[in-house]
Amino acid sequence: MTVRSAVRWAATHGAMRVAIRARARQGNADAEILHDPSVREDPYGHYERLRTQEPFTGGAFARVSVHHDVCTEVLRDHDHFGQIGGNRTEGLPPVLQRALRLAGPRPSIGPIDPPSMLAVDPPEHTRYRRLVSRAFSARAVAHLRERTGQIAGELLDDLARAAPGDQPVDLVARYASLLPVTVISEMLGVPVGMRRQFLAWGDGATPSLDMGLPWTTHRSVERNLAELDAWFRGHLRRLRADPGDDLLSALVTSTDDDGSGLSEQELVATAALVFGAGFETTVNLVSNGTALLLAHPDQRRLLADDPSLWPNAVDEMLRVESPVQRTGRRVKQDTTVRGVPLAEGDLVLLVLAAANRDPQVFEDPHTFDVTRPNARDHVAFSSGIHFCLGAALARMEGEVALRALFGRFPDLAPAGAGRRRSTIILRGYESLPVTPGRPVPASSTPAAEGSSSSG
Repeated sequence: MTVRSAVRWAATHGAMRVAIRARARQGNADAEILHDPSVREDPYGHYERLRTQEPFTGGAFARVSVHHDVCTEVLRDHDHFGQIGGNRTEGLPPVLQRALRLAGPRPSIGPIDPPSMLAVDPPEHTRYRRLVSRAFSARAVAHLRERTGQIAGELLDDLARAAPGDQPVDLVARYASLLPVTVISEMLGVPVGMRRQFLAWGDGATPSLDMGLPWTTHRSVERNLAELDAWFRGHLRRLRADPGDDLLSALVTSTDDDGSGLSEQELVATAALVFGAGFETTVNLVSNGTALLLAHPDQRRLLADDPSLWPNAVDEMLRVESPVQRTGRRVKQDTTVRGVPLAEGDLVLLVLAAANRDPQVFEDPHTFDVTRPNARDHVAFSSGIHFCLGAALARMEGEVALRALFGRFPDLAPAGAGRRRSTIILRGYESLPVTPGRPVPASSTPAAEGSSSSG
């Protein structure tokens, strides 16, 4: 198994690392971001090097766009553009394609491998999304708001006991990660007592979204994906025997119009994707949002004076620090975008984080402004048929979590520099040390009250 894994790594990530390194040496701005973790600490200057008058520029190995209008057009045009999915070997030299065929696919299912919803187009995508979308509707999320506030309150109680006064605490480990993983665990019927294990699996598997992984990271990803895959297969068997009142139980017992249900592979892929996506990006939203408010006390005061700004503030956080930095599409048939011809098979990379700072759409785009009138025009949740299924849930959790945090701890302050995640696709904090300060009594900060965002 290790030999097959090594062949898969060498033919994909290994070869890609060589190509990225070569392009970075030539001064390619996109390749420098992919190659150098220190650049990813603050990539926005490099994104601006990609912002020319042309719709696309040359990236490390794809056409790259940082323009809001181009990203929106490509994401909404599913007739001409599709998910990369099962075509990730397309364009590789024949010798590498043969090596991959001999190695075979990875035994476990990753978040960007078919039949994951992220990796397929209609009609499969339509079928999977229809089965799970009801759990993430605006009405369903509104019903979850009160429970999310209760979870936030319980975690903040724990935080107050763990870090009295000026004692530093890691906000990611003690709050930003635990709130969304608890919410999604309860939604999906996953034991809440396993939440730290799931966070560990999630952290270990998240680099699977990236390209050009080192060998050691690749091996860690495959190990974590295998463990997660095995756990979900066992959990789904238990739900078949004794279903509960949760989304996974509904998926196990649901059927399509023709009477067929999801296959074992489809169930595992959908369960793992929905679970992971249900907390990974929200962890980043809460940690990024906290860091932004700590760095901008004037914006923090605006929210304290006018709590009705919180929903808009969350969208501004998503715009300024997009939890998902980039996505890609494969051209399905020859087409033209903004006068640029694209051929079938071409790979197009869309830098969502840069599109969210497009000066043609957002005035003074690098400024964090919780009153920005068009903050919601961001593409942090993508667009088109692959618009994030959990967008309403993420917005609600972000608002409830951050409003509760700063309401309970009005003197919250940084306790040193945070440590960014090393991932390329996802942007957030691995740790964020803070000193909570003196807490306001819990009864004075009803976390679930206030206006809600609709998603």
